[in-house]
Amino acid sequence: MKKYLLLSFLLIAGMSAFAQKFAYVDSEYILKHMPEYKSAQNQLDVLAQQWQKQADNSFAELDKMYKAYQADQVLLTDDMRKRRENEIIEKEKAAKEFQRSKFGPEGDLFQSRVKLLKPIQEKVSNTIAEYAKGKLLDFIFDKSSGATMMIYSSANYDVSNDIITRLGYKPGALVK
Repeated sequence: MKKYLLLSFLLIAGMSAFAQKFAYVDSEYILKHMPEYKSAQNQLDVLAQQWQKQADNSFAELDKMYKAYQADQVLLTDDMRKRRENEIIEKEKAAKEFQRSKFGPEGDLFQSRVKLLKPIQEKVSNTIAEYAKGKLLDFIFDKSSGATMMIYSSANYDVSNDIITRLGYKPGALVK
């Protein structure tokens, strides 16, 4: 009796799994079709380059201070040596703090990325959700996501171009 119950349960579960409809999108591909995404990426790149240049300048100045200290070290009194060492240490702390505040996990670059990209990602996500409801799809996977890996996927299920069209863009016309 238990065997029949288990067998019928597995049979019903198997049939319900086949009744589900799946599709996938390539969000990277979709985002490359959106001019606002390209613009946001460019803004982030400019910010990152500016801040990296400032950080590089701080570390270059710190390196000069250290080399000058090494060259003058034998001529300095103990008091002067300690003062210069403290200046170098403070300068290094300031440079590392600047780098952390701009590029750290809670830094300005991360905050800017969230501020600029979140509305675009929400727009794509909402469009995908509307599409899935309209087509009665049960699941849509993101092909470009590192967390979801697809070993094989048939092009019949790729709905990326449909999402691009619904967003008001032309598939195949990548933003440069």
